[in-house]
Amino acid sequence: MNIRRAMKTRRAMTAVAITTGLVLTVAGCGGGDGDGGGDKSEKGAPSSPAEQREDDEGKGDGDQEPTADKVLAEVKGEESITLTITSAVRDEGGFVTVSGKVTNNGGRFWAAANWRGEERELNKNGSSVAGANLIDNEGRKKYLVLRDTQGRCLCTKFTGGVKPNQTADWYAQFPAPPEGTTKVDFQVGAMPPAPIELTEGE
Repeated sequence: MNIRRAMKTRRAMTAVAITTGLVLTVAGCGGGDGDGGGDKSEKGAPSSPAEQREDDEGKGDGDQEPTADKVLAEVKGEESITLTITSAVRDEGGFVTVSGKVTNNGGRFWAAANWRGEERELNKNGSSVAGANLIDNEGRKKYLVLRDTQGRCLCTKFTGGVKPNQTADWYAQFPAPPEGTTKVDFQVGAMPPAPIELTEGE
């Protein structure tokens, strides 16, 4: 009887010791998380999926490419030149500003010699868009580039020309057609007419 009682007592003590050890082990792990784990969750990865998505979206914004200019018209013609029109705005001052890009796709230097116009007054506007015009087919009117009192066009001058495989920005200002006119053709040099739609300035 004494032996049986002794064995039961030992088993009870062993069970208590094991249980106590497990409790201490769990408490030790919990304490470690409280001391250092809390800082890691705050300084490391976001604590919620929503914050993770916000971080990813924030990083993605910096990698977005700028939006390309809207193309109203594009024509190809003389000397492997591509003329692109990206804006045609009617302003409150009674004029229209047309702008875009010109690309030299050829293998030779381009000086826009045929774009300055044939009028004697325009001889001072070499390598420019001075000879451009807007054509109102419905109203049967042609609008020439505006000029100052000295005959200088209100337009781009391609100083130094455009080298092969290069693109240059340009603009030209014209008297505004009547308010009811929204569609015109832009034409310069020997390039084909480019139909464009006028928009109202802000």
